Amino acid sequence: MPEETFTPIGQKVEDLAPTAAEAQAEDDEPRAVEEIESLCMNCHENGTTRLLLTQIPYFREIIIMSFSCEHCGFQNNEIQPAGTFQLKGVHVELRLTDMEDFARQVVKSDTATVKFIELDVEVPPGRGQLTNVEGLLSTIVEDLESGQADRKEQAPEVYEKVEEIIKKGRKMLAGEAFPFRVYVDDPAGNSFITPDTRDGVGKWEKREYLRTKEQNEALGLADTSTEGLTEDGEIIPDTVYAFPATCPGCMHPCTTNMKMVDIPHFRQVVIMNTTCDDCGYKSNDVKTGGEVPEKGKKVTIKVRNSVDLARDILKSESCFLECPELNLSVNPGTLGGRFTTVEGLLTQVRDDLHNQIFQTGAEDPAAVHAGDSLPAEEKARWDKFFADLNAAIKGEREFSIILTDPMASSYVQSLADDPSQPDEQMTVEEYERTDEEEEELGLKDMKTENYSADD
Repeated sequence: MPEETFTPIGQKVEDLAPTAAEAQAEDDEPRAVEEIESLCMNCHENGTTRLLLTQIPYFREIIIMSFSCEHCGFQNNEIQPAGTFQLKGVHVELRLTDMEDFARQVVKSDTATVKFIELDVEVPPGRGQLTNVEGLLSTIVEDLESGQADRKEQAPEVYEKVEEIIKKGRKMLAGEAFPFRVYVDDPAGNSFITPDTRDGVGKWEKREYLRTKEQNEALGLADTSTEGLTEDGEIIPDTVYAFPATCPGCMHPCTTNMKMVDIPHFRQVVIMNTTCDDCGYKSNDVKTGGEVPEKGKKVTIKVRNSVDLARDILKSESCFLECPELNLSVNPGTLGGRFTTVEGLLTQVRDDLHNQIFQTGAEDPAAVHAGDSLPAEEKARWDKFFADLNAAIKGEREFSIILTDPMASSYVQSLADDPSQPDEQMTVEEYERTDEEEEELGLKDMKTENYSADD
């Protein structure tokens, strides 16, 4: 479909709202909502399906569908992603601390799982929804309440346990159980929870991940696993390997290239690139290898001029990136692994955020055009944020970058006479990983010696 088909809801309203002079010709104007006569699966009479093609700020194009039958009164509403499956799955988690967080918009595709962690209630994949956090939680509580009468008679023990969950859910909705967490996990990569510029560390987190073979099969995608790259099962450095994949842009077969390279004075990394000849889709990622270090590493670099912007930088998937002067923080897993320059990394962060928030589709990502659904105060905050970020990318202001990596897998090029040592604008320090970091990395229960011995 042409790109202009998917315009923000506010723009559709502005384009289609008739003036006094145009009121008489209203029937001749294009309609924002398409109506299609379709069969009602409840009474088998003809009902009406309404379709709205639009964009969601911070996200992408979707189709909102609504069906109603005037014969039996049956109604149904859902959303469908207008695009295709993304290259990776996505896991977005929000920590709610006040009533304002209930208004965060949520896009849940039909392949996504939603869970309120403290409530220990999970909603499996099913009907797509465009709602907010309050709507999700209210729907869960109401669904549980609807079957309580039958449970009380048929399974009293289950009734009591469900009643406890309902009471806890009601307390959450009333704002009496902060803080608590909710996440959306979508193997197709088409679900989202909106962030806020004021979110601190641990408030909102987005992590992308590679789908498993089972998840690809469930989505109807070809298996992209590879086996037997060499006779002994090891990758040969500086050798490019190619294996089949499926393009997330057009679903046509494409090729993913992989190569292991040595970064001087650092370690071996694996660079992966996917390119589709049919639609032009491109993606790249960097994976670090080697043993798990005993300690994490924190690297701080002060960027003062164009020379510093040209430094090589490797941000691993496990790295937390922060620029205090720019009010920028990138949680682990958000950008995946990246091996580029300081300027290239900031440019990619800017482009990704700008496309998600303003949905411009403009050739110049530095240009700021607000999305229709952004409140004025929020738009002003984003405008200032992007203005500061653009100034930093152009070398017009000094700033610092802090890479905190519990796996010590991130790197910044040193300009010292001995490149293996940090220069005067860099500080490198090791630190003890926290229990939370080791738990997230799966290291707490890892056993590397005496495998067969009892605990």
